[in-house]
Amino acid sequence: MNINGTMVGNGATDWDFDSNPSFPDTVYNFNLIPKRVLDMYNDNDCHAYFRNIYPMSKSPACLSAIAQMDELTSTLNWYDLYRNPIPDTNLTMAESRYGTTMVNGKAMSYKRGFTMSEYTPWLKHVKKNMNENEPILGDYVSDYMNMNDTRAAFNIPTTLNKTWEECSATLNYHLQNEASLWIYNVLQNSGIRMMFYSGDTDGAIPTYGSKQWIAKLNRDVVEAWRPWYTDGQVSGYVEKYTNLEFVTVKGVGHMAPQWARQPVTDMITAFIHGRSF
Repeated sequence: MNINGTMVGNGATDWDFDSNPSFPDTVYNFNLIPKRVLDMYNDNDCHAYFRNIYPMSKSPACLSAIAQMDELTSTLNWYDLYRNPIPDTNLTMAESRYGTTMVNGKAMSYKRGFTMSEYTPWLKHVKKNMNENEPILGDYVSDYMNMNDTRAAFNIPTTLNKTWEECSATLNYHLQNEASLWIYNVLQNSGIRMMFYSGDTDGAIPTYGSKQWIAKLNRDVVEAWRPWYTDGQVSGYVEKYTNLEFVTVKGVGHMAPQWARQPVTDMITAFIHGRSF
């Protein structure tokens, strides 16, 4: 397989456009806020950024516009604006969080899934709606990954006396002012194939912002914007630039591979093998 390349899905790339800066236009165009709120935000030259990576506007008008947007969208799924904010699940915080598996002949416990507030502790406006019955997401994935057959299929050594959990409890994340835009400039003439795909209902890293930083790269278009299909249905749109393919995935958000499994599988397979899709 031709795996000499990179692929990023809904990745934070340029804080001038990604997340908060592109959120007002996104939620307005999705008919989630009225035009008067967007006009108040734009007319007062308001600015807000993810986790205040840059200073936000604090005039009374800006604070009012931001508060109104937060209030109107706080009960939506920030990562997928048209999907249910609380998925169907059978496991809650009030129930057992831990499963048990045998590793090298020893019974070991593992944490089952993660809650939204555990996975995204920075989303304070979401956390305020949560309680001890907050649903746990991905518990079935934790159970599957800790099965002995699964560990064997992944060639995990039997001597590794550790269980699998969805998120690391020891990994510390660091927020960079430069985000990840720099890598696109570094690899521009490297010959390494690059793809950036975007689930187009994401509110966290909206497609609107991704299109803006891609335009900022100022690369030549080698294949004009066109739809791509799965079984005759439009699955999104694609535009190809010098050494970069930009792909949208229609009707899904930040976790596009989870909610558009067949289209994204086809897209990834085609990209790996250098085929059009």
